[in-house]
Amino acid sequence: MSSSADRTVLLTGATGFVGRHLLPELLARGWRVRCASRDPERARLNSPEQQWVALDLNDDRTLAPALEGCHAAFYLVHGMGGAHDYDDREAAAARGFASAAAGAGLARVVYLGGVAPQGAPSRHLASRLETGRLLREGDVPCVELRAGMIVGLGSESWRIVRDLAARLPAMVLPRWLSSRSQPIAIEDVVFALAESLEMALDGPVALDLPGPEILTAREILTRVARLRGMRPVMIGVPLITPWLSSWWIKLVTRADFAVARELVQGLSSDLIIEGDGFWGRYPDHPRVPFDRAAARALAAEADELRLRDRVVERAAQALSRGIES
Repeated sequence: MSSSADRTVLLTGATGFVGRHLLPELLARGWRVRCASRDPERARLNSPEQQWVALDLNDDRTLAPALEGCHAAFYLVHGMGGAHDYDDREAAAARGFASAAAGAGLARVVYLGGVAPQGAPSRHLASRLETGRLLREGDVPCVELRAGMIVGLGSESWRIVRDLAARLPAMVLPRWLSSRSQPIAIEDVVFALAESLEMALDGPVALDLPGPEILTAREILTRVARLRGMRPVMIGVPLITPWLSSWWIKLVTRADFAVARELVQGLSSDLIIEGDGFWGRYPDHPRVPFDRAAARALAAEADELRLRDRVVERAAQALSRGIES
């Protein structure tokens, strides 16, 4: 690659959870990163050292200027829990982006989506999968990476798990907590995304990103609690529906209700895959074990909690130890 355009990549979702972690990795690998935001002026105030460009995926007029001169692009945005017609809006945005990417002559698009469940997908997961299909059907080769829960500071699904484990010395367990998944560390997701820019590619491809362990949601909660020195009492209550669980999560955690509802619906079926998926191409890459990834995420958030949250969690921790003794 010789020209600056050959090393320029558009990073949508640059202010989001995954984008913030991916940016330094791309820069370290020598990429010129053009960060996209619906409010570039505000983003520039927080990160003036980065190159920012205006991009609203629901406004086709912003697509061509943002993509002009880029070699590739990351598609790291989704509207989970937003407008009531978010799935239709996501589909329209994916079509528009695929068309604009072809018009700009991009060599590749990399999209981070969700794992296909073994049962019927929730509305959220169905929308993520449809977005991936639309991008892969575009004229620009697309690498679709499919991940379940990403463990790291800023992940909404991780925040829910972390808060439940930290704030409940006793838990009622709905049936959906027996569902299995393969949570993955944000470090491994960043590696896979960065490698997807340059790995050999014959055409569009969808690759799963499984973590190194298969865990039930109950096991995830238990292990996070133990990392905090807690052993919560757990009582199975199979009649609690995902909808009721969403309200329970809203009361206990910092999660947005609409987001919690969508995430819980996605846990109605197992989110596991057969084989190694993306990692079959990188067999020497050591994936981060769940406990290590969780411990890192817990440590990263220690200084960001509000005083009220710290008091609540210390009380829950003390109560849990009292129950155990």
